[in-house]
Amino acid sequence: MQQSGWIVYGDDVETIVFDWGKAQFLSEPAVTGAAHFSFGEVILEPGQGHERHNHPGADEIIYVIAGEGAQMIDDQPPINVRAGASIYIPADMYHSTLNTGVEPLRLIVVYAPAGPERVLRDIPGARVVPPTAAT
Repeated sequence: MQQSGWIVYGDDVETIVFDWGKAQFLSEPAVTGAAHFSFGEVILEPGQGHERHNHPGADEIIYVIAGEGAQMIDDQPPINVRAGASIYIPADMYHSTLNTGVEPLRLIVVYAPAGPERVLRDIPGARVVPPTAAT
């Protein structure tokens, strides 16, 4: 494991584990010093998702890498999404994501500005696994 501050691998960062999946942030102030945005991967297990929530003061972009899901934005009916979808969620807007497929739903997430990724660690039931133990 080697970390330069600019080039970061998943093995270099902690993993936030939830009952619905896990998240790793490869760029955030604590990892790269970047403050204007954070960047990470979220994996939702089949049939699982995260509940309706928002990110006060931070925009979010979600990019679907693999899998299928249902994305709710602004309390509107969920929209089916699949690999290749880019989802923009303005600051403060409520949203949720559910894995409707049979394989993990892999997402890239970006928050601008950085900050919401730190709040994830405070969700009841969240477990933070150090980089060396996250294999």
